[in-house]
Amino acid sequence: MPGVSARGLSHEERRQLAVNLTRVLARYRPILDAYIIEFFTDNLWGTLPCSWQEALDGLNPPQLAAQLLGMPGEGEVVRYRSVWPLTLLALKSTAYALAFTRTPGFQTPSEFLENPSQSSRLTAPFRKHVRPKKQHEIRRLGEGHLSRFMSLGLGLTVKSIEGDRRLVERAQRLDRELLQALEKEEKRSPQVTRAGPRHSPHHVVRWVEPTALCEELLLPLEPLPPCGARLLLTGLHACGDLSVALLRHFSCPEVVALASVGCCYMKLSEPGGYPLSQWVAGLRGSELPYRLREGACHALEDYAERLQRAGPGLRTHCYRAALETVIRGARPELRRPGVQGIPRVHELKIEEYVQRGLRRVGLDPQLPLNLAALRAHQAQENRVVAFFSLALLLAPLVETLILLDRLLCLQEQGFHAELLPIFSPELSPRNLVLVATKSPLGEAFSLLETEDS
Repeated sequence: MPGVSARGLSHEERRQLAVNLTRVLARYRPILDAYIIEFFTDNLWGTLPCSWQEALDGLNPPQLAAQLLGMPGEGEVVRYRSVWPLTLLALKSTAYALAFTRTPGFQTPSEFLENPSQSSRLTAPFRKHVRPKKQHEIRRLGEGHLSRFMSLGLGLTVKSIEGDRRLVERAQRLDRELLQALEKEEKRSPQVTRAGPRHSPHHVVRWVEPTALCEELLLPLEPLPPCGARLLLTGLHACGDLSVALLRHFSCPEVVALASVGCCYMKLSEPGGYPLSQWVAGLRGSELPYRLREGACHALEDYAERLQRAGPGLRTHCYRAALETVIRGARPELRRPGVQGIPRVHELKIEEYVQRGLRRVGLDPQLPLNLAALRAHQAQENRVVAFFSLALLLAPLVETLILLDRLLCLQEQGFHAELLPIFSPELSPRNLVLVATKSPLGEAFSLLETEDS
C-alpha cells in the first residue's frame, strides 16, 4: 500500500501531517466508530452516501481488494465497472497519501524462499518453538524469543522484563533447552567457534508502569565501566502502555538508544497512553477512543489477501451481524455481547450459526427464527464486506497518528527519532519500528533499511 515515509519529513512537516490526520479522521469518524456486528441493527449501509452505495454495491471480494484497498492479486489488471464518485476517490487517495508506508525495502523475505516455515537466517536451535512470523521479527530486529537470540545468539548482555511469572518460568526453561542444544551442536561441529562465553538472558518478574520509572529495569547486570552504563531499550511488539513506558524510560541518562515496535493500541491508558506530545494534545479532534484504536490493529494486508481468495470465511461478519439482530429482538438491552469463536462458520447454514451463537450468549437456541429475514441478511454479505473494507482502508491513518504522536513527543524533548517499516507486513502487520537516540542517528539507522542488515 502506498504511503508517506516518516524519514522524509521535517519536524514541521510531521506536525502538519498530524493536523491533516485529525481533520480526516474527524471527517470519516462515523465509519471508524461503527461496529460491523451492528451492520443490520444500525443500518450501516444506509449511512453511506448513495453514490458510494452505487459504486460499491455488487463488487465481489477480489474487486474490493483491487479497487478499494488498492491491492490487486498478482497479475490482476484493475478495471472499474463504473465511474466512482469523486468523494469516494478522494477518501481512497487521502488514505493512501497520509498513512505511513508499511512497505519495507524488500519484497518477499529471502530467508523464507527455500522453506516458508523456516528462516534460513536462524539456525535450527533458534527456530524451535518459534513461528515463522516471530522468526522473521527476531532476525530483522534482533519477547522472550528476542532476548534469547540477542543474548545466546549475539552474545549481548540482556535483561528481560515480564509481569507474568509463569511466562518468565517458561522463558527460563526455553533458555536452558536452547543452551543445551547449542552445546550439543558445538560438540558435533567443533570447528565452529563463537566470539565469547554465552549468557542466558536475565529475567525479571515485574510490571513496568507507564507513568513511573522502574529502577529494576535500568539496574546494570555487571559492574559499570568508567564511562557508566550504556543501555538499549528494545520492545518487540510491546503491548499497550509498555510502548509508552519505554519512551518514558528513554529520558534516563543510562539509556542511549531505543528500538520499539508497538501493538495493541486499544490497551493504551486513557489518559496517559495517548496523546504524548504537546502538539497532538493541542489539536482539535485528536481524540482516539477505544473503537478507533482497536481498528488500527487489524491486518490490512492479510484481509486484502482474504478478499483476493474470496473464501467462504468472509461471511463471518455477516453471520455475526445477523445474530445481533436476533439477540436484540430477544433482549433489547443486550448489546454487542462477546461470542466465543464458533468453529467452521463457513460450513454452517445461517440459522445453525445463529442457534449456536444464542447458546454462547446464554439465550435459548430454540427461539423462533425469522428465516426469511436471515436469508435477506445473508444476501447482503458483499455489502458487509465492503463496509468493513472501508473501515480497514482508514485504519492505518489511526495507527499513523498514534506513532506520529510518539515521534513528536521524543522530538519535543530534544531527542532524535525516526520510524520505518522493518518487517514484511504480510507476516507481521505491526511492522513500524520507532528508533531513537540522544545524538544524530547517522548511518546506524540506515542499517535497518535493508533486508540483509
